[in-house]
Amino acid sequence: MQSTVDGFSYGLVTPVVAFLMACLGGALGLRCATRPLVVAGSWRPGWLALGSAAIGSGIWTMHFIAMMGFTIESTPIHYDRVMTFASLAVAVVMVGVGIFIVGYRGATGTALFTGGTITGLGIASMHYLGMASMSLDGQLAYDTPTVAASVAIAMAAATAALWAAAQTRGFLWSVGASLVMGLAVTGMHYTGMAALEIHVHGTADPTAGESAAALLAPMMLGPLALLVLAGIVVIFDPLMITGRPGPVPAEHKPGIPAHPRHHSSPTHPTRLRLRARGPVEHRTRAPQNR
Repeated sequence: MQSTVDGFSYGLVTPVVAFLMACLGGALGLRCATRPLVVAGSWRPGWLALGSAAIGSGIWTMHFIAMMGFTIESTPIHYDRVMTFASLAVAVVMVGVGIFIVGYRGATGTALFTGGTITGLGIASMHYLGMASMSLDGQLAYDTPTVAASVAIAMAAATAALWAAAQTRGFLWSVGASLVMGLAVTGMHYTGMAALEIHVHGTADPTAGESAAALLAPMMLGPLALLVLAGIVVIFDPLMITGRPGPVPAEHKPGIPAHPRHHSSPTHPTRLRLRARGPVEHRTRAPQNR
């Protein structure tokens, strides 16, 4: 039989907190991922990896905070530990692939489309793998068109977020990119939940796995600690927030001064040309014998 599903058992608390966590992860991750564009001389692979981990952790944390408010009438929900960890790994890896493509190829054309598509698919994969980690006395069924719409939302919004993050034009662009990323994750989540139908078996068989409170609360400590670390890095690097390009280091070579001095005045072009040619040779014409 079909059971009543409630995704807002705590009212607006879980959706709002989940959205804020998605925005936080997006803000920190996108700022770290675009740091090589903002500050010259940055170690690109390290910053892209940190950005991927922050975004993936924000996506994963947002999903399971939202799932705290998800209940099924007369049916307990348990979670499989291995698949829950796997959903976090999938989010970090797939988002990382998309960010590395944009980070090395630039946020234009094919690279932006490919990176945004892979990032959006990573968001969707994390969601549906996290849903598959649920163990309950029933069967999950999805409406295919609604699932397709949720994946399209994730891909489109992720592409827009990567494009906005690459526009190193100041703090407002960073805020806008994080809001778009939060919208991508949250919109995809609740659209996917709208596609869900639960058919309860009505048996007394116990379900395997652990409860949400026993499993998810301790598991969130790691992603939250990573988000705090990324936040500290961003706070102590003001250029990442303001979006101003850093100074390009001058190239120093032996025997070549970094700032050449010009002793001559620009008002004497003739004198400059003579100096460039070197000393003038004075030749005398020998008398010709007639």
